[in-house]
Amino acid sequence: MHLYNLTLQGQTAINQAIQGNFSGLPKSQQEIVVGRGSALELLQLDTVTGKIKVMCHQDIFGIVRSLLAFRLTAGTRDFIAVGSDSGRIVILQYNPEKTCFERLHQETFGKTGCRRIVPGHYLAGDPRGRALMIGAVERQKLVYIMNRDAEAHLTISSPLEAHKQHTLCYAMVGIDVGFENPTFACLEFDYEDADNDPTGEAAKRTQQTLTFYELDLGLNHVVRKYAEPLTDPGNLLIAVPGGNEGPSGVIVCCENYIVYKNLGDQPDIRCPIPRRRNELDDADRTMLIIATATHKTKNMFFFLIQAENGDIFKVTLETDEDLVTEMKLKYFDTVPPANALCILKAGFLFVAAEFGNHELYQIASLGEGGDDEFSSAMGFGENDAAFFEPHELRSLIPIDSMDSLSPLTDAVIGDIAREDAAQLFTLVGRGARSHMKVLRNGLEISEMAVSDLPGNPNAVWTVKKNIEDQYDSYIVVSFVNATLTLTIGDTVEEASDSGFLPTTPTIGCSMIGDDSLVQIYSEGIRHIRADKRINEWKAPPRRQIVKCAVNRRQVAVALSGGELVYFELDLNGTLNEFTERKLFNADIACMTFSEISEGELNSRFLALGTVDNAVRIISLDPNDMLMPLSTQNLPCPPESILLIDTPNEDGKGVASVHLNIGLQNGCLFRNTVDNVTGAIMDTRTRYLGTRPVKLFKVQVQGRSAILCTSSRSWLLYHFQRRFHLTPLSYANLEYAASFCSNQCAEGVVAISASTLRIIAAEKLGVAFNVQSFEHKMTPRRIAVHPTMPCLVVIETDHAAYTEVTKGLKRNQMAQDVEEMASDETEAALAREIATNLRERKLDERVFGAPRAGYGKWASAISLVSAITGEKHSHFELPQNENAKCLALVQFSKHPDAVMVLVGCGVNEILNSSEVEPSDSNYRPVRGCVYTFHLSPNGDRFDFLHRTETPLPVGAIHDFRGMALVGFGKFLRMYDIGQKKLLAKCENK
Repeated sequence: MHLYNLTLQGQTAINQAIQGNFSGLPKSQQEIVVGRGSALELLQLDTVTGKIKVMCHQDIFGIVRSLLAFRLTAGTRDFIAVGSDSGRIVILQYNPEKTCFERLHQETFGKTGCRRIVPGHYLAGDPRGRALMIGAVERQKLVYIMNRDAEAHLTISSPLEAHKQHTLCYAMVGIDVGFENPTFACLEFDYEDADNDPTGEAAKRTQQTLTFYELDLGLNHVVRKYAEPLTDPGNLLIAVPGGNEGPSGVIVCCENYIVYKNLGDQPDIRCPIPRRRNELDDADRTMLIIATATHKTKNMFFFLIQAENGDIFKVTLETDEDLVTEMKLKYFDTVPPANALCILKAGFLFVAAEFGNHELYQIASLGEGGDDEFSSAMGFGENDAAFFEPHELRSLIPIDSMDSLSPLTDAVIGDIAREDAAQLFTLVGRGARSHMKVLRNGLEISEMAVSDLPGNPNAVWTVKKNIEDQYDSYIVVSFVNATLTLTIGDTVEEASDSGFLPTTPTIGCSMIGDDSLVQIYSEGIRHIRADKRINEWKAPPRRQIVKCAVNRRQVAVALSGGELVYFELDLNGTLNEFTERKLFNADIACMTFSEISEGELNSRFLALGTVDNAVRIISLDPNDMLMPLSTQNLPCPPESILLIDTPNEDGKGVASVHLNIGLQNGCLFRNTVDNVTGAIMDTRTRYLGTRPVKLFKVQVQGRSAILCTSSRSWLLYHFQRRFHLTPLSYANLEYAASFCSNQCAEGVVAISASTLRIIAAEKLGVAFNVQSFEHKMTPRRIAVHPTMPCLVVIETDHAAYTEVTKGLKRNQMAQDVEEMASDETEAALAREIATNLRERKLDERVFGAPRAGYGKWASAISLVSAITGEKHSHFELPQNENAKCLALVQFSKHPDAVMVLVGCGVNEILNSSEVEPSDSNYRPVRGCVYTFHLSPNGDRFDFLHRTETPLPVGAIHDFRGMALVGFGKFLRMYDIGQKKLLAKCENK
C-alpha cells in the first residue's frame, strides 16, 4: 500500500530569513527570503499598505538549514546560497518574470541528511562576494570561490578544504577585510583532550577558541591564520563592516557579555548585556544573545542584538582611526524572541519569531536619548551587571503580522462550535504569548464598508466613465422595480446625472467605447454618450430582453423565446445591430463574451447556456458571424457562464481560455476552450453548494479571478503558479462585481440580503483563516466536552512561577528594600520603590513571563467556550506541579456525570542527573491526579479531590467505566471515591 500525504497548509514557522535585492529590477526595494523548513519564500513589502506580500513560494524537497545573500563585486542583485540536508551547496537566483527561484549552481560534496560532519549547517560569505564558506557542526569546512565568466554569469570553483579533526563549530561569519584575502571567523571547541580523559577535568579546562581562516586567492588554498582562546563561552558572531566603512573585526556574543575582537593591536572591548531592573527572574540565569541584525549606510552602521527574553539593544562602536575605543549598548525595544531579524533600508524591521506570529515593524526612531545607555568605558568589573527599565514600544511601530502555528502542541478537529462545518482547534505558542487558534477553511475577508439599502436588490455592477480612469465612477444597484446609481468618491452617494433610467430594473450595464455608458433593461438598450446624448434601441413588441453580455465594443442580448441579437460599436461610437438574428430552440439562460486578445478590437467568441442543458460557443468572426462552433451537454440547466483568459507563466505565447459554467445543481464546470477552433475540452467539476452557482469576474493581484456564489461564496484565483478555489469566511453573497477606488485597489462590491458590502481578500494562498484566543502559559493538551461546545485545556510551563508565587516574591523583594533603609530619607525612597515593586507588573504578553530556576513548574486547567473563546473556569495548580495529561471520564458509578482527570508530576526535574539526593534543593519526585466535576451544560467545573501517585502520571484514559492511569512502568485502574480515586488493580 502507498499512502500519499497532501498538506492542508504549508509550514508557517520561519527558521532563516535574509534580506537583499533578489529580483534585480531597477526600482525594486529590498525583499526578504525566508526558509520554512522544506520551502523557500520571497516576501515583499508593499510600502503603500504596509502589508507583507508573498511573491513566490517554492517547495525544495529538502530541509533548509542555512541561507545567505551575497552579491558579486559591482553587481546590482543578490544571489541566494542554500545549505540543506542534500549534501550540496546550491546557488539560486530569483526570476521575477516566472516568479520562481532558478538554480544556477549545485555542487555535491557529501552525503544526504542532517549529519554532524557533513557541511550545510553554517554558511558564511565574504562581504565582497568573492568566496563562501560552508561548514558542519563538527570537523568539516569547505570554501568556494565565486567569480564571473566572459558573459558575466556567476561561476563557482572547486571546493577548498579547511577541515580540522576533533573540532566542534558554534558559529561562522565572513570578516569584512576590504579587498584583501577573504577571511572567515569561527567559534570552535577542540574536544580531543576531553575525549581521552574519562575524569572530565580536561573538558572543564578546554576553552572555546575564536579562529580565523584566510583564503589565499593567489595560492588558491585556505590557511588557519590565528586562534585565540575565549574566557567566556560564545554562541554567536557578528561581522563588523570594514574597508572604508568601518574598523572590521567581529563582535563575539558570550554568556552575559558581548566582546569586540580584531586581529593586530586592537585590545578587547567588553560590555555586559543589560538586565531588567527589579525583575523576578532567577538570579543565577545567564543571558544569551539569540538574534542579530546589521544596518549599514555610507556614513554609519549599527547592530541590533536581541537577548533571549526579547529585549533588543542597539550596539554602536566608537573608533579612533582604525582602532575601536568604546562599545555602546542602548535599550531599543522589546519584541518576540526571534530566529532571525532583518532591517530593511526602507526603515522596517522584520522579526521571524521563534514562537507565534512573525511581526513587521516600522522603525520610527533609532532609540536616541533616554537613560538606558551603557558603555564599555563605564568600567564594569568581572561580575558587574547593567540594569535598565523596560518600556512599551517607542522606537518601533507594529505594521503587519504573519500567522504562524509554531509550535503546535495539540489539536482537535470537529464541528465543536456548531457551525455545520468542521473547525480545527489548535494549541499554539509558548509561555505568555500562547494562543488557542481556531482554524476555519476559507479566505479571510477584510470588510471596508457595509450599507443598508431601501429594499432587497437583485444585482450590482461597477462602471468607469472613461477608458483612462484608474478608478470606478459608479456603483449601479438593480431592484425589482428600480435602479439606483451611486457615485464613488471619498464617500458613496446617490448620483443625479448618470443618465441611467432609474424607474426600471437593470439587466446589465457597462462602459462602452472610450467614454460612453450602456444600460440594458427588459424593454431595450440605453446608450449614454459622454455629452449626455442618449440613443435607445427598443425590443420588438411583446418580446423582452432576458439576458445580456457586454464589453467595450460589443453587446449581445437574448430575447424571450431564444432569439439572439448582436450589436457592434462602429468607429463613430454608434451601436449598430447585426443584420441577422440567431434563433435557438430553447430559452437562453446565460451568456458571456470571451476576453479581447491583445492586438484585436473585438471578442472572438460568445458563449451562451440554454435551458435545454447545453452550452454553445458562437463565433463572432465576420466570416462566419453567429455560427455555432462547439456544444457541451450538461447534467442540468446552467445558471451562469464566464470566459476567462489565463496568461502563461512567462507572459509569452497565447493565453489559455477557460470556460466556467455555474450549474443550478450547485456544481462548477471548468473547461478549456481552443482559442482558434472554439472546441471545448478537459472538463473539471467541483461541488460548491446547495444553491445555483453564479459567477462574477473580479481582480486579484492584477489578474482576472472568479467569485462564485452558492450556499457559500468561493474565490477561484491564480496565485503562485497554480489555481486556488477557496471558500470565503464571510456572510453569504448573492451578487458581486469588482471594485476599484482610491482606498481599495482590488476590492469587491457585493449584495447580501438588503445590504451593500465592499470587501477585499488580502491573505491569498492560505487555506484557513484564524481566530486567536490568548493563554497565559503554554497550552499542552485539549479535550472536548462530549455534548456541549466547550473545551478543557491544560497549560504548563517549566522554569516558571505561579501567580501566587509571583505575588510572594514581589512582596519579599519590596520588604527587603524597606528593611535596608537606615534613615527617614532612605525610608521614604524605599517605600516608593517597594510600592512600585508590588504594583508595577509588566505585560507578560509583550515582555514574557519571569524565568524561574530549573525544576520550577507552573500549571493551570481552563474550561474554554468553543464559540467565544471565553474562559468559564480556571484552576491554578500549586507551585512545582506540572500538568502532563488530561482525559474526560464517565465512571460507571455516576454514568450521567463527566469527570475531568488531570495527571501531574510533582517536583519533576528535566535532567535528574544534575541534582543529587544529598542536595539541599532536592525534593522527592512524585505524581498526582486531580479530579474535577464538569457541569452538564459545560459552563464550569468543580474541584473534587487530589489523588497521590508514586511517580509522575504520563497518561490517563477512559476505560470501561473506570480510569486507566499510567505512571512510570505501572498501569493502574482507578474508580471514583468520595475523598480520592480508589485503586482497583495494577499491571507492572
